[in-house]
Amino acid sequence: MSRALYSILEWITRFAYINLLWIFFTLAGGIILGLFPATIAMFSLIRQWLKGRSDLPVFHSFWQYYKSEFAKSNRLGILLYLISFIFIFNIFFLQANIGELLTWTAAPLLAGLLLFILILFYLFPAYVHFDLKVLQIIKNAFLTMLVSPLHTFFILVSLGAFYVIVTVIPPLGIVFGASFYSFITLWAALNAFGRIQQKHDV
Repeated sequence: MSRALYSILEWITRFAYINLLWIFFTLAGGIILGLFPATIAMFSLIRQWLKGRSDLPVFHSFWQYYKSEFAKSNRLGILLYLISFIFIFNIFFLQANIGELLTWTAAPLLAGLLLFILILFYLFPAYVHFDLKVLQIIKNAFLTMLVSPLHTFFILVSLGAFYVIVTVIPPLGIVFGASFYSFITLWAALNAFGRIQQKHDV
């Protein structure tokens, strides 16, 4: 019993630590340039944990991923920043000119925003799981999202439940927010990738 409790506490500490590293390295990169390398480093390390390599030195591994993926991850980041800016601009434009967002004229925009969010669930897992170019990563994430509705539903329910918990205990969002998001989306996405590969092999 004590060994199980120790293992649970160890993993809680690991996820809190990697979340802290994500915050630190995001800030170290000036947020804009640090966000995506830090996110990729976190996803890469958690992927190794899910593959059974829990003995990797956390800080050293995080730093190595951060350095090696800095340029490529920021190329992806530029695209996502641009897409996010377009959505934000159009939302504020509709709000300013129509007075409310939930109208039929905003339906295509909101549908596109929802699609963008769903693709993001698979984007970072695809980045760290496959050795692909940036546009191929986006295409892979989009196709995986289309054929994996149950995995997407699992992600939405899990993140929704975590959000409810965070509203009750806000500090949990700071301590585990990013790492929990990474773990849930990565676990579901890796499972989806595996099922797609099995169908392809058959």
